[in-house]
Amino acid sequence: LVSPESSVSVSAHNAVVGLAKAPGSTGLWEKFSFGLDPSALQERLFVSEENVDGFLGTAFCPSPCSQSALESQPLIEVLDVTEDRIQIRVE
Repeated sequence: LVSPESSVSVSAHNAVVGLAKAPGSTGLWEKFSFGLDPSALQERLFVSEENVDGFLGTAFCPSPCSQSALESQPLIEVLDVTEDRIQIRVE
């Protein structure tokens, strides 16, 4: 992380933490953790093709699926992910 570019903004009902990657750090962030205490952190995933595929896969078939259940699942394809939108095609 780069300290000068990172920021914190707190209001009565919200807090926003802006994080900036160090120049040598590349690639998308996969997840982040937050909480009041390091021993009780919650984890959240950033939007990425892999994370969306994993979420949708468990949403349509939460437990180990039979072959017929897998074959009847819709085809879900992440077409595009940007900072402000995600485009998904379902067949």
